[in-house]
Amino acid sequence: MKKRDAVLSLLKPGRKPDYTPAAFFLHFDPAYHRGQAAVDKHLDYFRYTGMDLVKIQYEHNFPHLPEIRRPEDWARMPCYGLDFYEPPLRLVEGLVKAAKSEALVIQTLYSPFMCAGHTAGARMIVDHINQDPERVKRGMQVITDSLMLFVKECVRLGVDGFYTSTQGGESGRFTDPALFDACIRPYDLALMEEINRACIFSILHVCDYHLPYSDLTPFLNYPGHAVNVSLELTGGKISAQEVASRFGRPYMGGLDRKGVIATGSTREVEEAVEEVLRTAPDRFILGADCTVPGETNWDNLKTAIAIAHDCRR
Repeated sequence: MKKRDAVLSLLKPGRKPDYTPAAFFLHFDPAYHRGQAAVDKHLDYFRYTGMDLVKIQYEHNFPHLPEIRRPEDWARMPCYGLDFYEPPLRLVEGLVKAAKSEALVIQTLYSPFMCAGHTAGARMIVDHINQDPERVKRGMQVITDSLMLFVKECVRLGVDGFYTSTQGGESGRFTDPALFDACIRPYDLALMEEINRACIFSILHVCDYHLPYSDLTPFLNYPGHAVNVSLELTGGKISAQEVASRFGRPYMGGLDRKGVIATGSTREVEEAVEEVLRTAPDRFILGADCTVPGETNWDNLKTAIAIAHDCRR
């Protein structure tokens, strides 16, 4: 229960955990995406690194549908039921049973916009929104309805929360930035508000995997008990302190996912983490700005987490 208490104490005004919580996330080899092998790999990783969260990777993307070629084709978007989500739900069930007594268990959730990208291609969904947002919104609603089934079933199975990943507000993504408010925000919020209502701890992840952001303002009112964003914006670097202040909640991050944590020596990792901790906000979880490369040495992550745990806030 120490790990659960350490993270949840970040949400209580005036309280500080006994140590700095830390967690890093990565994708496992496809051999560990389903069944007991996936449960065991998540547990091995969690226990070996000593991290403070069990974050369940989501490896069950929406199928690509070649029949969606034009904006009007989104009217044909199928609503996947719970049977579609059976493999990830069994992983949720196994990890909740195995690890909830040790740490918070949170499920990765890709946004409706990201799932639309899986369905039609990342470039095509953007083109369709630019061309005819009203027709695309029909498909976005169907995707949101399907994801809501998954969210509610995960809650029923006992997850503590979600790692809600969103894209779409990046610099240059749309010809008209207002399209974000029309075609992405409402569907993000429908899921995130349900999660916020039902769960005790979730992380808002503003994902810059494809493109950077010039401004985080569109996400300031997004739900989430903590926020995980890159500190690199198109206009320059911002500080973890500034992110925590602007979002008004704990910040998770500090390290570049492709930097020292992924490629450095033990000493370089130690030095990088110590520098991050010197300027970290009071309410802080050490982590990376996104998923670290799958080939990252687990010992680097274990080292970073151990240093964070030695840092008394």
